[in-house]
Parts: sequence; structure tokens; C-alpha cells
Amino acid sequence: MAHDQRAPIGVFDSGFGGLTVLAQLIEQMPGEDIIFVGDSARCPYGPRQLEEVRGFALQICSWLVVQGCKLIIIACNTATAAGLQAAQRAFPVPIIGVVEPGARAAAHATHSRAVGVIATRGTVSSGAYERAIHHIDAGIEVVSLATPPFVELVEHGLQRCAAAGSVANAAQLFPACEYRALVRSALAPLRALPLDTLVLGCTHYPVIRHLIADAMGPEVTLVSSAEEAARDAYQILHRRHALADAAQESVRCFYTTGDDVEDFKRFGSLVLGHPMERVCHLELPAYEGTA
Repeated sequence: MAHDQRAPIGVFDSGFGGLTVLAQLIEQMPGEDIIFVGDSARCPYGPRQLEEVRGFALQICSWLVVQGCKLIIIACNTATAAGLQAAQRAFPVPIIGVVEPGARAAAHATHSRAVGVIATRGTVSSGAYERAIHHIDAGIEVVSLATPPFVELVEHGLQRCAAAGSVANAAQLFPACEYRALVRSALAPLRALPLDTLVLGCTHYPVIRHLIADAMGPEVTLVSSAEEAARDAYQILHRRHALADAAQESVRCFYTTGDDVEDFKRFGSLVLGHPMERVCHLELPAYEGTA
């Protein structure tokens, strides 16, 4: 039992977006050791075929299991849609994604039973959010919109800020005067609909939550799966009596599959909100497809 309590939680994403999930995890479970993998070398996942992304997810989950992780969070909506079920079948530890928690929160939040979802092309084409929301309430109308420019916007903003050597909050990183028109234009198809709830179906999107909220208006509730996914992780570990002592000092290790560790460290620190200290390169073998 003590081994389970001391074992780390594994978290991975295609890049930096999953750090929004990690931030919630740290807030809710400050004593947990964590291993985070950002698959920056193969980012973004959104435009890739789901079968390929499933292979990436299985590959990274396998590595995290070898590291002794007691629970794994797939902190990427595209990877959740593509590979969650396959990973849950393949590995002996609990594995959770970010789609179901976000869908559940949206189904509980909506009054009009009209929900929008913004995500990458891969997540939208998978239909994962529609299935998850309809599993809870089949009467909810779900409209999904692919918004790939948002991922690029977040990545470029972080790169610019990191290059300048400055650390700022999201509103300073992405001022409304500069980005309002782009975000409003991308969301125009949803703004014309009678939605009262919008799911941020990509873990990059909470970084520009203020811009999305401005575009959609105060009558639309924004739902991010980050907080819900962290809450699910807490509940699973609590039921298994595998929670670490909240008062103990935690160890958080970060890995990137990309070549520039220092860039990952700078960008990641911006998203996480505090410096990332233990950052290493992770070399994964080339994925060659399913047998």
C-alpha cells in the first residue's frame, strides 16, 4: 500500500496544453509525485490520423507504466478520443482522459440543453464529445467546431513571450486588442446559435479562456475538463487508498520528446505558472504503425 501511495502519477500531452491539467492536479493533490511527458516532437496531434495518435498514446502509456506510475492521465483531447479505450485495455493501472470529465461538466451545466464544443480537427472528427455528452443526456443538442488556429495562437504567443524572457499572465500574453478579431471570427458559427455552454475541448484553450469568454459573451458558461479530470484522479486514488500524504514534499519530473529542452522548460513554465525544474529529453522509438 505504501508503494502505491508513493508511486507517481503520469500525465502526458502532445505538447504544453496538458500542463493546464497538471496545474489543477497540483492544486488538488499537492503531495503527489508526478511525471509529465510532452510529446513536442510529434505535436500537434490534431491533424494526424486517429490510428497514429492511438499508437503514440499506447507508446507513452507503456513508458509511464514502466516508470511505476499508479495512475495515468491522458491530458490531451485528441489522444483521449483516439487511444483511451485501447490504453485502458492494455495496461494494469487506471487511465483516465479529459473528454468524459469535460462532457459530464457540460451536461450538468447546461440549462438550455444546447452545448457547443471547440477542439482540434481530430477530436471533432472522432465524435468523442457528442458520444460522451449523449451518454449522460441523449436530449442535449451538441454542436462541434474545429478551431485549429487556437492551438497555433497559443503556441506562438508562448514562444514570443519565452523569447523575450518575460513571464506574464494570460491576459498579458494574449491582449484582447490584438487577438479579439481572430477569436471572434473563428467562433462566429457558434456565436449565432442559442448555446448556453461551451466546452474547451483542447487543453491549450484554457490559456486563452479570457478571449473565448469575451467572444461568446457572459451568458455562455465555459467548461474546461482540466479541473474535472484532476477531480476524477483524486477520487480514484482516494477509493484505492493510494493518495500520497498532502504534507510531504513532492517530486515533479518533466520530459519532452522535442530536441530543445530549454524551450520546453521556458514555454512550460509560462503555462504552469511557476518554474519547471527537472526537465529532460525523452527519446522514444519511431512509431511504425500497428502490426
